[in-house]
Amino acid sequence: MICEDIAAFAAALPRDRAVAGLDLGEKTIGVAVSDRRLSVATPLETIRRKKFTLDAEALLAICAKREIAGLILGLPMNMDGSEGPRCQSTRAFARNLERLTEMPIAFWDERLSTVAAERALLEADTSRKRRSEVIDHVAAGYILQGALDRIGHLRREA
Repeated sequence: MICEDIAAFAAALPRDRAVAGLDLGEKTIGVAVSDRRLSVATPLETIRRKKFTLDAEALLAICAKREIAGLILGLPMNMDGSEGPRCQSTRAFARNLERLTEMPIAFWDERLSTVAAERALLEADTSRKRRSEVIDHVAAGYILQGALDRIGHLRREA
């Protein structure tokens, strides 16, 4: 089920289950996971993309192993707020994934998440080689944390 907004996504989640955040790239998928209270995002791993079927299989295996209840996909909006080809590709990935799982799926504006991840890794004095290995799942962590913060805010308002 693809949720139109983060409030609908939060409402569709079972209690005390983690969610995953994804940073979809052309060559990789960065994966981050939350705790069961939906408060902290932790970068997990990067999946090297092959073809959709294999990518989805790897992703769903992670979800099963970690008892993930929902997916947040980073939506690569243009800086002016419009959607370009990368957004269309992300939405197509979500539609294809929706056929394979009953987990709720939502989108989160990922503008500048990779920039923030790169900055954090530079501040941590991470080597260039190591940055290239972890940048995608660190960016997924930034995407997921933004969504978790919004979910927490919605729950406090309720």
